Amino acid sequence: MDTRQIRIKDFQYDLPEGRIAKYPLPRRDRSKLLVYQSGEIGEKHFYDLPGLLPAGTLLVCNNTKVILARLHFRKETGALIEVFCLEPYRPADYALSFQQKGSVEWLCMVGNLKKWKSGPLRRTLSMGEGRTVELCAERGECLGTSHAVRFSWDDPSLSWADLLDAAGELPIPPYLNRETEERDKETYQTVYSRVKGSVAAPTAGLHFTPEVLAELDRKGVERCEVTLHVGAGTFRPVKSESIGMHDMHTEWLSVSRKALGQLIAHGAQATAVGTTSVRTLESLYYIGCLLLQNPDASEEELHIPQWMPYEGQNGGGDVPATEALQAIASYLDRHGMEALHSATQILIAPGYKYRIVRKMITNFHQPQSTLLLLVSAFIGDDWRKVYDYALRHDFRFLSYGDSSLLIP
Repeated sequence: MDTRQIRIKDFQYDLPEGRIAKYPLPRRDRSKLLVYQSGEIGEKHFYDLPGLLPAGTLLVCNNTKVILARLHFRKETGALIEVFCLEPYRPADYALSFQQKGSVEWLCMVGNLKKWKSGPLRRTLSMGEGRTVELCAERGECLGTSHAVRFSWDDPSLSWADLLDAAGELPIPPYLNRETEERDKETYQTVYSRVKGSVAAPTAGLHFTPEVLAELDRKGVERCEVTLHVGAGTFRPVKSESIGMHDMHTEWLSVSRKALGQLIAHGAQATAVGTTSVRTLESLYYIGCLLLQNPDASEEELHIPQWMPYEGQNGGGDVPATEALQAIASYLDRHGMEALHSATQILIAPGYKYRIVRKMITNFHQPQSTLLLLVSAFIGDDWRKVYDYALRHDFRFLSYGDSSLLIP
């Protein structure tokens, strides 16, 4: 199959507005769980998951945390400007950026850009106990569809993380067609979110509760955490007729030496919670292949381009997944590193060969999306059977909707 020639219109289905879940259920784990296994479809609830995974399964979750990425400023003219923080620019490291005091630069999308022709935007924030701080935003160079924006504030004791928490608004998906509400700050985060950086939640993880996690532990299911910061590009529709013309977005990932050890101990086989975990795990395989070819590569050289899996020898060939992961572990050990930090543009679509993911937990995705292509690459044309069943049996769709357990 020539993946680049895939037509996105072949991944269309009718999703009525009423099937998009605007809000989550009051109890996360009471959501419905569609179970697909070897062509057969059944129906459970998410709290049944521990009984569906054999003891010894390695469950991989994305521990990223959604940041309050939307900032609003009002000009003296009354014009409202929205600055949507996408990713750190200077410094480019997430952890360093959040620790910055006094000033920082981020790549941002700017709403109502035509009203911000020049000059800084200012906003006075209340930090509690009568304390205030002035936040200033200055627009820099244009970089594609985003701008470099320099933020500065007049209290050097406060970090950028403090400022975002005080001034920002949680960005919920645009297809919810509603304003962010206070409860979204809790419901649009997984219960295991820890590492700040995403502008969208890894939504398959939203169904987990402490009770489900405890039951998984009791049943002998081992858990492993990775980090992939979800970017706004996850919502970007495919506008080209064929996938070959689509430019996949970049997302930043981090995987600890401990997590690599867990993956290697499980024979490089895992059950992925969500498409972000899928993208991380499958990218690790190709990062390992790059290191097998160039053991002294820098972290910057380990970026995975979208077409690498489909390009001959660079696509990994017959390199065993355990060997690829061991190459990363050895690299970290040689350099005294506790974690791998890299980036991926990997595009997973029909024609892709899965290397590490054996089972997948995922929500129901938008028509004509790269996420739907990823699911199709996993279970083939049966994606239509799965989605037809979900539509006929009142499953709720998209970020706050129900989920599925897919076992090819």
